[in-house]
Amino acid sequence: MEDVLKAIEEETKDRVPRSRLNDKNEEIKELKEQLASRDSQLEELKKQVTDNAELTAKIQKLQSENEKVVNEYEAKLQQKEFDYALEGALREAKAKNPKAVKALLDIQAVKLTDGKFEGLEEQLKALKQSDDYLFEADGIKGRTPASPSGGKKSAVTKEQFAQMSYAERSQLYTENPELYKQLTTN
Repeated sequence: MEDVLKAIEEETKDRVPRSRLNDKNEEIKELKEQLASRDSQLEELKKQVTDNAELTAKIQKLQSENEKVVNEYEAKLQQKEFDYALEGALREAKAKNPKAVKALLDIQAVKLTDGKFEGLEEQLKALKQSDDYLFEADGIKGRTPASPSGGKKSAVTKEQFAQMSYAERSQLYTENPELYKQLTTN
């Protein structure tokens, strides 16, 4: 029997014992599970990195959009300030219709700096010379016409008023409404 045991032992000496084989199989399973776990973690990290890149891109996009909105808002505020100041300047220049005068101005050549306009004065002077009807007159130019009666108001009596034609009465009404009223009420 010893011979048989020795023969079995010789044949099995290159073999791994079953318990050790089972242990190695368990180790392999655990390592595969760990690899699978790490692979899934890597995939999650990849997604997070992608998401972070997407999030970073979205944040950058939102920041640029916000910056654009702020710039547009500031431009609108500056334009409103410019328009308001221009309307004030046109009122000071005694423009009858500021909208019409503004349409004739070269707005691109006009700059607002520290509340003062550059390039507006010259354009307004040129417009006053070429299109003076757009502006109110500074005052009556020339001399005052003389009255036909030598500067005295002619007094009309009731008898004279009664003998006047309709055209003469109408003329009196336009020239001297107070006298006309006195003559018609008494």
